[in-house]
Amino acid sequence: MPFAFEKLIVYQKAVDFADRVLSVTEGFPRGYGFLADQLNRASVSIAANLAEGNGRFTKADRRHFFMIARGSIQECVPLLDLSVRRRLMKSDSHQELRDRLDELGKMISGLINGLDKRET
Repeated sequence: MPFAFEKLIVYQKAVDFADRVLSVTEGFPRGYGFLADQLNRASVSIAANLAEGNGRFTKADRRHFFMIARGSIQECVPLLDLSVRRRLMKSDSHQELRDRLDELGKMISGLINGLDKRET
């Protein structure tokens, strides 16, 4: 039986995003492990905080973890930008990942706004 958060499209897309980032960063050369590690952790954090937030009982707790997930999206942006500037990833991969981040950001903002509108 799946956990409730696994049914959320935003969670599924966040896992897909993290998986894609992990694939891209596998090709980073020696000496850029710090950048790969930070990008990997930030991308995984998006899905992990969505899952954790969904397991919370109060709106305030849920909102807190959804905000952390949104912050992790923001963290990924400069890491992706540096990766393409250093020629560690191709510009088409960079754009694809930026587009996915934009979509995730909008979806998570929708989750947060939905919480704010609920009474319970």
